[in-house]
Amino acid sequence: MPRSPRALRFPLAVDHDARRLREETDYDRYVDQLVRQLLLTSPGERVNRPDFGAGIRRLLFAPSNEATATPLQTTILAALERWLAPVLTVEAVDVELGHELVVVTVRYVVRRRGAGFGRPGSAGGFRQSSRVEVR
Repeated sequence: MPRSPRALRFPLAVDHDARRLREETDYDRYVDQLVRQLLLTSPGERVNRPDFGAGIRRLLFAPSNEATATPLQTTILAALERWLAPVLTVEAVDVELGHELVVVTVRYVVRRRGAGFGRPGSAGGFRQSSRVEVR
């Protein structure tokens, strides 16, 4: 019987009953958390991976127009393809810029599911979307 996938939950949480960090056992939720981590991390923020992240927070105070939205979409798509290509296939990236608000919606298909993270499993094909709002 295949073991359920195990990974740390994002954001980090403590399971007080087990006295350890809480784990995420739902693969679809795990993938959603990976997307959120990538979108909300600014390049240079991680010590051992300085080029990780899409850096959407840095454009929060940029002008709200198409000239800002298009490069942001390209940056997000490139980051998703670079860091999460083994896990998902991106279908669309939508960016909405409002007054003091950036809304990013990523539609994707989970590429692989299986007995453990990083191991080949049965084919995915489950469509999902992640919506991140930054104020």
